[in-house]
Amino acid sequence: MKELIEIIGIKYVIIYFLVANLVGFLSMGIDKFKAKRGYWRIPEGTLIMITVLGGGIGTLIGMYTFRHKTKKLKFTVGIPTILITEVIIIIMIITDLWKLFS
Repeated sequence: MKELIEIIGIKYVIIYFLVANLVGFLSMGIDKFKAKRGYWRIPEGTLIMITVLGGGIGTLIGMYTFRHKTKKLKFTVGIPTILITEVIIIIMIITDLWKLFS
């Protein structure tokens, strides 16, 4: 595990999560824009996949900033559930890494 972290580098992991959350936020805004104008929409599965791939914070913030998908149970319960699960996993990984490097 230690070797993998040295290869990837923590800065790339941080950049990945920043980009994933920016994509999640922008996806909600773009989909809301398209919904108002009757354009082709971003599929719900894509929005959820962005969340699963690490964009949960951005997706959740975008959901409430743009008031988009806030009446759908799949999003009001699903997105926070995915986000909480990811945070727990990240905390577990950080705890294991802390033990590894200590």
